[in-house]
Amino acid sequence: MYYRIGQTMEECRVEDCLKGDKKYVAVLGMEEWLERRDSFDMGIEQDIELSEIYGTKAEVNFDSLTGTFAIPNRNDLSAEDHTFAFALDEKGIVFIDESGTVEAVIRGIRQKKRWKLPSLERFLYDFLEQIVHGDLRLMESYERELAQIERKIAENADEEDMQRVNDIRSDIRDLRIHYEQMIDLGQELEENENNFFKEENLRYFRMFTNRVERLYDNAAYLRDYTVQLGDMYHMQLETTQNRIMSVLTIVSTIFMPLTLIVGWYGMNFKYMPELEYRYAYPAVGIVCVLIVVVGLGFFKKKKLL
Repeated sequence: MYYRIGQTMEECRVEDCLKGDKKYVAVLGMEEWLERRDSFDMGIEQDIELSEIYGTKAEVNFDSLTGTFAIPNRNDLSAEDHTFAFALDEKGIVFIDESGTVEAVIRGIRQKKRWKLPSLERFLYDFLEQIVHGDLRLMESYERELAQIERKIAENADEEDMQRVNDIRSDIRDLRIHYEQMIDLGQELEENENNFFKEENLRYFRMFTNRVERLYDNAAYLRDYTVQLGDMYHMQLETTQNRIMSVLTIVSTIFMPLTLIVGWYGMNFKYMPELEYRYAYPAVGIVCVLIVVVGLGFFKKKKLL
């Protein structure tokens, strides 16, 4: 697909794109790119390989700027990233994409955007902004979920809750890496080493970089939040274990005298006078009950029970 940048994204033919009267945007598959790359005359020094995309970055060439995108799937951050490549110069930008991701972003721009001062820089800003536009809501949903988990952990530590915290921490880690790369990309565009962009339009890249930096800060805060919940979970487990040990210790302390009595009168020596007393058995029973009652009362008074 080919577009010219006017007040809106105007679909056109490849011949119209290359006339030079307006900046253009082209979205090509790898096969079409290999066929038409020379017609764009971008002076690209290295071949673009879609199979070797591992992150979002930009590289300055002699007369072009090339790079790749690796966009995390916001619906499932553990899934594979959406990947595509790009090449641009002062005339326009070419995306090399087999996944349909770029077309989906451009559809969103065509539906929502109308520009008074159209430019390649403004298109790039809106394109990059479309990639991260829902991330603030995503961060808010993570924060609400973590707050709910915090309340549940405070009431009763649950291993399933902690597993969800670990999943969120993993998602946040992936987003932080993505934001770092997007910040680097924005700074590379703002650097404008080849003077492809107008000086007054570099503010768009600065605005985008500032926005992603705020998202990065939010991600860092949520990462710290998950670490705090992990500490809270382990503290809650330790508290529960300490409470159990405390109860076991109290029970052992109360029944220790009873064990002594049982052991003492279980010896059955011939001249133990208590064995001949008529009321020896109920007396020992009463003594045992008194020991238990006094012990419970003591520990209750000390607020250990």
